[in-house]
Amino acid sequence: MNLRDRVCVVTGGASGIGRAICRKLAVEGARVVVADVDQAGAAAVAREVGGVAMLTDVRHEEQVRALIACAEREVGPIDLVCNNAGIATEGGPDVITSEWQRIWEINVMAHVWTASAALPKMLERGSGYFVNVASAAGLVTQIGSAPYAVTKHAAVAFAEWLSMTYHDRGIRVSCVCPLGVRTPMLTTGAGKIAALLTPDAIEPEAVAVAVVQGVEREEFLVLPHAQVREYVRRKWDDNERWLKGMRRLNAQFGPGATA
Repeated sequence: MNLRDRVCVVTGGASGIGRAICRKLAVEGARVVVADVDQAGAAAVAREVGGVAMLTDVRHEEQVRALIACAEREVGPIDLVCNNAGIATEGGPDVITSEWQRIWEINVMAHVWTASAALPKMLERGSGYFVNVASAAGLVTQIGSAPYAVTKHAAVAFAEWLSMTYHDRGIRVSCVCPLGVRTPMLTTGAGKIAALLTPDAIEPEAVAVAVVQGVEREEFLVLPHAQVREYVRRKWDDNERWLKGMRRLNAQFGPGATA
């Protein structure tokens, strides 16, 4: 896909990876809709990139549908939806149900709702693109956060399903799976999880570059950290050995680990 003059909707666009993606899309000549629950932040990014800000809380299906409808009506036919909004919640089965529900809605259901809202017109036009930002945690799991690992696995699975189901009808999908990225989610996170991810952390701008390259090449799996491919290979070549290694890491960085 050539991004010039394409209408691109980015959720979670007010900061972090989302802001970097908005900026990079604008550099490529796209018309950007910056959607975020942070209205002031979205407006600031929109002014910077010459785009349009839309207040959206992706936890709510009706707001997601309104975002897609409003973007189609006020900006133009949507060419690309970037599902970037996401959160992390530490812990395991002890995490309260409301927090499991919240992370599920933001990290997974928002992807489902944008697809449900945008697909009909994309299919009518015979073209469309979804960039679903997941995480390496969706491929190799996240120590210290069961909700994050589970929802990112689900996000990867949904992206795969979209690709295999609609590719022959003109729909393209990229699934972005970085390791640590220097955003508030990492820099303000728990000490041990941050300690695990920070050494290999990259800037949001590097993720944005990888996203645009992936879209231009129409690649499904976008890995801003090249080593993730090797981690996945090791996992499936010898799952038992991989689990042993992850248990050692969990003992060092997981809940209850000593300093």
